[in-house]
Amino acid sequence: MTYEDVKAELLALGNPEKASFFKRFFKTGPGQYGEGDQFLGISVPPQRVVAQKYRLLPLDETEKLVRDPFHECRLTGLIIWTNQARRSGEANRKLIFDYYLRNKSFVNNWDLVDTSCPEIVGTYLLDKDRSVLYELVGENQLWSQRIAMVSTIAFIRKNQFQDAFQLAERLLDHRHDLMHKAVGWMLREVGKKNSDALEEFLHDHAGRFPRTALRYAIERFEPARRKYYLAL
Repeated sequence: MTYEDVKAELLALGNPEKASFFKRFFKTGPGQYGEGDQFLGISVPPQRVVAQKYRLLPLDETEKLVRDPFHECRLTGLIIWTNQARRSGEANRKLIFDYYLRNKSFVNNWDLVDTSCPEIVGTYLLDKDRSVLYELVGENQLWSQRIAMVSTIAFIRKNQFQDAFQLAERLLDHRHDLMHKAVGWMLREVGKKNSDALEEFLHDHAGRFPRTALRYAIERFEPARRKYYLAL
């Protein structure tokens, strides 16, 4: 069971027409956030089937997938690590967490981040020091910052909101729309758990919110309440 076995299966599933669409969808043109990425043209469900088949792939072999030039290979490798983390004991979860951070430069699009970091990073850090998330934000790199923000969904699900609020506050002035969406998404998740906590944060910071982040955050509000916050 090797990296080459997995890649051979993915190559056989490739679809050039879909690959061309994915290159446009994931913004791979010059100057775009996914510049230069390569695609085989495989939708996510078949990748999950392959990941399940190779669920016992060793960490070093999975790392080769995560470092592959093809987007689908990286995503399949991250799904394998996510599934392994979900089923692992503490020691192996720590190994996967370390491998993940060591390879974070290859987790370089929003779908790769959002599929992997909640379990590999967020769940692992539930009972641990979370300063690494603030270090990621301080790197001033879009995907590291998105990993930090989206990882807080694991805390939010446990009614722990402080890190989501603190990271959101640091990222409200971010230049990129993908970060605005991530911040708004996490705040909306807070609102599902505790609308009062979300509204307190909104009252304190609504004037700084990028429009996209605010719209995401208040998406579940009643129309009159949404109008109120959009007017602030």
